[in-house]
Amino acid sequence: MSTAPHFDIDVPAFWQDPYPTLARMRKQAPIAFVPQLGSTLLCNRDDIFVSEKQIDVFSSHQPEGLMNRLMGHNMMRKDGDAHMNERKAIFPAVSPKTVRSHWTAQFEQHAARILDELKPDGVVDFVQAFALPFSAQCLKSITGLTNMRFQDMNAWSQGMIDGIANYVGDPAIEARCHAATSGIDAAIDDMVPRLRKTPDLSLLGVMLQTDMPMESVRANIKLAISGGQNEPRDAIAGTVWALLTHRDQLTLATSGAVPWLQVFEEYARWISPIGMSPRRIAKPWTIRDVAFETNERVFLMFGSANRDEKHFDRSDAFDVRRDASKSIAFGAGPHFCAGAWASRAMVADVALPAIFNRLKKLRLIEDKPPRIGGWAFRGLLDLPVTWDV
Repeated sequence: MSTAPHFDIDVPAFWQDPYPTLARMRKQAPIAFVPQLGSTLLCNRDDIFVSEKQIDVFSSHQPEGLMNRLMGHNMMRKDGDAHMNERKAIFPAVSPKTVRSHWTAQFEQHAARILDELKPDGVVDFVQAFALPFSAQCLKSITGLTNMRFQDMNAWSQGMIDGIANYVGDPAIEARCHAATSGIDAAIDDMVPRLRKTPDLSLLGVMLQTDMPMESVRANIKLAISGGQNEPRDAIAGTVWALLTHRDQLTLATSGAVPWLQVFEEYARWISPIGMSPRRIAKPWTIRDVAFETNERVFLMFGSANRDEKHFDRSDAFDVRRDASKSIAFGAGPHFCAGAWASRAMVADVALPAIFNRLKKLRLIEDKPPRIGGWAFRGLLDLPVTWDV
């Protein structure tokens, strides 16, 4: 265990809103051991920005970690050459060039079809009506698992992210995670013969053209689903909510005064959909007066880093005019999110402009405020809205 001071948290309250607690930690104990999570948390942006690059100390290789045990050994849990070799293998599927030339048009088709089917019959939950199916349909295309229902894509993603954030050891959550990974394995098995015969630019199609072992192919598809569904889903719904509660900033976006990409980047800073990344201490290490022991678990708190007052003025405020370039919502080191370009295209290039162009006078329901939760993964649970035909 590290020599960091102990900092107790109220776990349910932390799930409801982690930011007040994280602000206190940044001020009182920016490196702290939290007994309720069994981990030492790094909360300052500078500590995280430096440490994430020190893979010889803050290792992603966690043989006993929840992700390895529940989803298989994917590239996110590998370092050095092992990580880079698998990252290079998937790059043709998610490169900026492929996203521009191949995926964006498909994203636009998915968005148009879903929006065409939407009707403002009273109150509409925009998470369920658009953000969820759009994200899932896009991810079906990118992964190559076009044989699954979008509802299953979402449910299986949620089952896995709940499982890998299950630090309290709830057996029911673990069981749902196992059910999700079994469903994904069956979908992969169904698609492999088709994609071996007719390769495409999907993640599964690209990996099957390499010498990557099948267990690694499966693990990396599960990785893509675990983050590739909830992050754009939550970012789309969350950014819509943020703009509808900051109408002056919505005007800046719809008028073109502020680019949609800048809007998305500010939301991802303000409420990071992926708020934490775990690491294993690979060798004894010291940061200032805190000493770490080999094999202890550390959480890099991206959600806290992105509200660090040293780097972001009025850090608790959503402001699309802000320079959010120091945000590390997609990571900062060699594990920078490989799907970042696809996510930016889905949210900023396609979803947000389409939503506000198509749904006239989109607005919140005054007596039905949206619910939000999570700290390792954070997003709206619902978003009640309506609009004019």
